[in-house]
Amino acid sequence: MYKFKDDQQNEAFTWECLGNIGSGRANLGADMPVIVYRLFQFTLREVLNREYGCRQASDLIRAAGKLAGREFCKNIMDTSLEFDSFIAQLQKKLAELKIGILRLESADMEKLEFILTVEEDLDCSGLPITEESVCDYDEGFIAGILNEYTGKQFTAKEIDCWATGDRTCRFHVTCND
Repeated sequence: MYKFKDDQQNEAFTWECLGNIGSGRANLGADMPVIVYRLFQFTLREVLNREYGCRQASDLIRAAGKLAGREFCKNIMDTSLEFDSFIAQLQKKLAELKIGILRLESADMEKLEFILTVEEDLDCSGLPITEESVCDYDEGFIAGILNEYTGKQFTAKEIDCWATGDRTCRFHVTCND
């Protein structure tokens, strides 16, 4: 059994660790406002920044996003679909779950290189302009989804962000294999 507070943890996080939200939140349900999600994420980032420095904090948040992306793909997505159908399903799921509005701007299937945009992004849409991209979790999440779907290692790098003054998040995604 996965233990949340065990330094000697032998088991990896899996989707089942999320529990039975339906029975656990019978009255409140599964939804919560974006402001609560951001409160959690941004205060966690603040503590990680202070404890480990901004670069390490970003790396840790990106790694968490990658794990989440892999689990999301394994448990929500149909990985047997052809690429175009997989992306269409991903667009639908991200919109249904109110994570964001995904668009595929370009795809080089030979190189496995993509430009993706996410509008109304859960992490940053509406933030003040800070002249820095802030969607480290999204970078990992996108890479994790594609890792799980293809069996290859990907890196996603945010090249435009709401916090840099853009009105959409844009990611350059490359295959590392």
